[in-house]
Amino acid sequence: MAAAIQAVSIRGHEERQTPKPHVVYRIEIQAHVRSWQMWRRYSEFVELHTELTKSTGSPPPVLLPPKNTFSIFRGPFKDESSMIEQRRAGLEAYLRAIIGAKEDRWRESYVFREFLGVPVGKQAPAAGTGSTQFSLASWLDEHFELQSRIRDVRAHINRRDTLSDRGDVGASHTANVQAKKALAEILSRVRTLTEGLRELGMAWMAEGELQRRTDMVARLQDDCEKLGKIVTVARQASRANTLTTTTPGTFTNVSIAPESDRAALLGSDKPVSRVFGAALKNPQETGQTRPLDDHGLLQLQKTQMEHQDTQLSQLTTILQRQRHLGEAIGAELRLHNEMLDDLTNDVDRVGGKLSGAKKQLNRLG
Repeated sequence: MAAAIQAVSIRGHEERQTPKPHVVYRIEIQAHVRSWQMWRRYSEFVELHTELTKSTGSPPPVLLPPKNTFSIFRGPFKDESSMIEQRRAGLEAYLRAIIGAKEDRWRESYVFREFLGVPVGKQAPAAGTGSTQFSLASWLDEHFELQSRIRDVRAHINRRDTLSDRGDVGASHTANVQAKKALAEILSRVRTLTEGLRELGMAWMAEGELQRRTDMVARLQDDCEKLGKIVTVARQASRANTLTTTTPGTFTNVSIAPESDRAALLGSDKPVSRVFGAALKNPQETGQTRPLDDHGLLQLQKTQMEHQDTQLSQLTTILQRQRHLGEAIGAELRLHNEMLDDLTNDVDRVGGKLSGAKKQLNRLG
């Protein structure tokens, strides 16, 4: 909590060159049990002051130091280092005034705690307002966090595929469920991020910055859509290539590979002409074998055999994955059937209670 902060100071600064030259100040925060640092630039202090004034209805007790290098009270600064030092002292006095103020509305506000990096969760929207309470900086932090969560979903998917190849069906199914849950949470937070961007755009955001962040949200939505297709256990094939048979107690979903893929995997689809017991035809020279000697022919044969072994290994992997998918679907269906049975029992039990209550009401009437 913000009340646990004991001291705030600005000890130094750094000059950074990206995205353009600017100065950031090192804020040191001391709490009861730990301390930490935050790096903030002057424009973020200006944004903090604006949001504090807007959210509390009045500005903090101390004004920010002036933005330009000329002050009507102090006159022009002698050089740039003097300006930075005076600004540092002014920003430190600004933070300390908020921490030490008698009224706690500024230091207890969400935007101030977020500015200092106090380890608390994001503020929930107020009832009936739908406000997401994003600032320009916190919106970018949330976007960065969602990118990290998307990478976690990809890691779950890779783990699922690895476990499936090893034949561990249960662990593969668990990893896929974890990926689904994480993706559902990401989708919810992306919607909140979109609403927050709309509110920021209506408030003060420039048109160019609004368009840039809109594109960032669109890329997140595209990533979520692609991951949603991958994490689906029963991949939906096209109607023409899918054979589905449903009978009581059975479920079969067989995806027939396109003819082009089958031909590429199995090679030529010419009928086998060899008959056991029949005399073999004399070997025929081809354009590939004609320039080769005996050693070259042997090497060509080994290469083709290795290629066939690779294709057979790929086919084996595909068949194993299909079997694992079928077993996972069966397990999920059994779980759903158990849940439906429990729901039916609950409905019957509630129906019995309602019938008993109706009989008692009739006796009372």
